[in-house]
Amino acid sequence: MISQKLKTIFYISIPIFIAHGLEEYFTGLYNVDSHVKFMFGYFNALPTPQAIFLLFQISLWFVLIISALLISGEKWQLRLMIIPGLVYIYELHHFWKAIEIGGYYSGVITAIAFPIIGFLFWKELLKNFKNI
Repeated sequence: MISQKLKTIFYISIPIFIAHGLEEYFTGLYNVDSHVKFMFGYFNALPTPQAIFLLFQISLWFVLIISALLISGEKWQLRLMIIPGLVYIYELHHFWKAIEIGGYYSGVITAIAFPIIGFLFWKELLKNFKNI
């Protein structure tokens, strides 16, 4: 079972993710980040309506798969919490990029919160795994 503390840490991270996404959007991360180009470069060659439709379909498939796993039971609910845990770690790439260019890199300001949240989250997640 997922502890209330783990849920709370995750809930706290949601507005931070929103602020982070907005910072990335308004500072043009999509124009400069190699990860974005790798993941979404294919969509640049598509007409906008086709790209939007395809991204919507892929998002819907992920929602359906994750929903199925969530209703499969408590063990899957806990296993799925690994995904945000990995994202907290992945967000460290903003710091590496900022160090690499020697200045501000899109998303680095709000990314400051992720190592703290990630540490607390992983500490509690591992504790939850020990209890199953």
